[in-house]
Amino acid sequence: MLDGKTIAFLVAPEGVEQVELTEPWKAVKQAGGTPRLVSTASGQAQGFNHLDKADTFAVDDTVDDVDAASFDGLVLPGGVANPDFLRTVPQAVRFVRAFFDSGKPVAAICHAPWTLIEADVVRGRTLTSWPSLQTDLRNAGATWVDKEVVVCTEGPNTLVTSRKPDDLKAFCQAATDAFS
Repeated sequence: MLDGKTIAFLVAPEGVEQVELTEPWKAVKQAGGTPRLVSTASGQAQGFNHLDKADTFAVDDTVDDVDAASFDGLVLPGGVANPDFLRTVPQAVRFVRAFFDSGKPVAAICHAPWTLIEADVVRGRTLTSWPSLQTDLRNAGATWVDKEVVVCTEGPNTLVTSRKPDDLKAFCQAATDAFS
């Protein structure tokens, strides 16, 4: 159970794959945790269903106003545009890196490991992702595997990764287990 635990969900202002945000969010809440939406800008974050605009979500905090010490874990949802944008924002990359530096669990799905590569936290780790990232991950020093979910404890923290929305059930379970 996640009673009393607060989990950050880091997203760009536009481009997050909606189901990769909403399903882990529900899982954290159902496990008794408190999810918080963190972005690079205040206001609303635009969700997408693949390439089509979907719902918007109220941003709770910006990366400029919080730090990893305020949270017990981090979820990085995917979508192509979401992590591609986040990896270009130094404050977002530092925010992600801080979870690894402090040994806190991180869960990343689909294209989200792009942000992990930019934070230089995948070297020596085993993980999965959307298949098109496998060369990027290997070039960054990771071992890439094609599995529904990978829980890697090789390193300073627990890292949970999955490939795609079809893996969400396993991803949500592994993430909430890591956060507890």
